[in-house]
Amino acid sequence: MTRWLLLLCMLFATACESAPAAPIPSDALTESAATGRTASAPPAPASTAVSLAPTASGTLAPAPQSTLPPTATVVPTQTPTPTRTPTPTPKPPNPLEISAMRAREYAGSDLTIEDALAPGANYQRYYASYKSDGLKIYGLLTVPNGAKPATGWPVVIFNHGFIPPTVYKTTERYIAYTDAFSRNGYIVFKSDYRGHDRSEGSASGGYGSPDYTVDVLNAVGSLKHYKDADPNRIGMWGHSMGGQITLRAVVVTKGIKAAVIWGGVVAPYPDIMFNWRTIPGASPTSGRTAGWRGALLNEYGSPADNPDFWASISPNSYLAEGVPPIQIHHSVTDEEVPFRFGQTLADEMKQTSQTYEFYSYSGDDHNISGNLFTALARSVAWFDKYVKATK
Repeated sequence: MTRWLLLLCMLFATACESAPAAPIPSDALTESAATGRTASAPPAPASTAVSLAPTASGTLAPAPQSTLPPTATVVPTQTPTPTRTPTPTPKPPNPLEISAMRAREYAGSDLTIEDALAPGANYQRYYASYKSDGLKIYGLLTVPNGAKPATGWPVVIFNHGFIPPTVYKTTERYIAYTDAFSRNGYIVFKSDYRGHDRSEGSASGGYGSPDYTVDVLNAVGSLKHYKDADPNRIGMWGHSMGGQITLRAVVVTKGIKAAVIWGGVVAPYPDIMFNWRTIPGASPTSGRTAGWRGALLNEYGSPADNPDFWASISPNSYLAEGVPPIQIHHSVTDEEVPFRFGQTLADEMKQTSQTYEFYSYSGDDHNISGNLFTALARSVAWFDKYVKATK
């Protein structure tokens, strides 16, 4: 009996060992050895599925995967550096411009007596010289006889009109004119201007260049140094081209007490350009003064195109700033300079509230020869009032 029971137990054990083990469900619980608590079994690692697509030969190949387009690289926009336009070099002012002339100095030099000439009625006459722009400029000097006033003799700077430089002589022309002032107690100095007679330099004219005015202003500076002259009592007289020089001089400097102008070329520059010494209907560069006209027109354009420039070289544009008293004489029948030029200056003096007198002479010539002594007497009286009588 015992042997049979032992045999049965051995058979049962053999059968249990050969039986397949039951599968463990995915949600089976295992016991944590560390805590003694149950925890979910960790999930099996996920596998990546790869889809296979048939190839042309029937062999399965991996299906093409969608590829995202590459992201474009953002390139920062570069702002182009602006190209700087070179600043044009400012054109230097024309030497004729009043502002340019005011910026200069006119100290002149010591007055040198070069030679004694035959005396006048009650005055001495000399051939004298001074320096202007480094040039030696000659002129006629007259000095009254007698005891000079405590402050020195009053002075008249005498600006002659156009005479061909190769013809001009210091002791010729204007003798009667200078005599009127010399015999009435004035030192008179008549500059030859550069390029005239023995004066150094080139004769550049009185309209397209400031040179003659520069010579005259340096003459004023030189007379201020002269031992017999009163530096605070200086007047200026000008005829024709000398009238333009005189008007320019009194606008540029403030040391001239009074001025007298006879038959002067004293209109604004546009008027001089187009209404004087030109052939009717022809270009303004075709007259006797074509050289300076053409040069200015070529460089600066016409007065209509560039009015500021033409105003800047016209003394008339500056009258409102104040000028000394000016006496104007002009023949209605002047054959050289239009009567209208003198009338224009008189009108401008009136409009700008300046002190002036205007005398017209009917039937006379450019030199006012028919009314010479009347005009000279008026001129002397003007200087007596505004130059000699001042302190």
